[in-house]
Amino acid sequence: MSYSLFASYYDRLTQNVPYSQQAQYLLDVLARHGHQPGLTLDLACGTGSLTLELARRGVDVYGVDASMEMLSEAQQKAAEENLQLLFLCQKMQSLDLFGTVDTVFCTLDSLNHLTREKDVQQTFQKVSLFLNPGGYFVFDVNTEYKHRKILGNQTFVYDMEDVYCVWQNTLEEKTCRVSISLDFFERQGRVYHRSTENFSERAYSAEKIGEWLEAAGLKAEALYAAMTFDAPTPTTDRLVFVVKKPEVLETGITGEKGS
Repeated sequence: MSYSLFASYYDRLTQNVPYSQQAQYLLDVLARHGHQPGLTLDLACGTGSLTLELARRGVDVYGVDASMEMLSEAQQKAAEENLQLLFLCQKMQSLDLFGTVDTVFCTLDSLNHLTREKDVQQTFQKVSLFLNPGGYFVFDVNTEYKHRKILGNQTFVYDMEDVYCVWQNTLEEKTCRVSISLDFFERQGRVYHRSTENFSERAYSAEKIGEWLEAAGLKAEALYAAMTFDAPTPTTDRLVFVVKKPEVLETGITGEKGS
């Protein structure tokens, strides 16, 4: 799906997201692992809020998202700050860049929006393909705990000045997939206009994600509870994976150096 309707409301619905702190946290993660950002990709960048925060900190960054409408919002925000940022419209699982990058970020449970296992696997393969040896891939995902205990079969209401949103979730227990229905009621004069958007998110176990990363030639170096450097617990609702692409050795292959 394109998230065409969702794009116009996205920033208002995510006003509580601390993008500034998130950008700094990601850079702190890289520093903790001894990596300089270099050329950086913000994968599934949405309306570009994190991309802009990284750019303000001097990161050479560009964004990719599957939604043209989301990218239109991102480009407008960048233009308002006189930032010359590149945004590309591509799906994660069919990523096709002009060249390689040193760092890839993918945040705000974007990978959970891939509800087919093969799409997550293909995304990891594409990231590995375009990530320089020694480069880092840092991403977060909602946990199965969050889907089952926090999001699943819940309804949330956002009552803002110009729009009223009812967010309804339905959990599919077997796959840990949450179907999401958003009803927007936007004020137009003395009446409200109703519009609806539907999409899904799926949670995957850390073990499965680790297997898929390894199959893509990537190595998970650390797993944190989001916005911390703490080990996750059974009730952690969001995980941060810190992943490295192994260096290319003199033999031209990756892995342990032979004799």
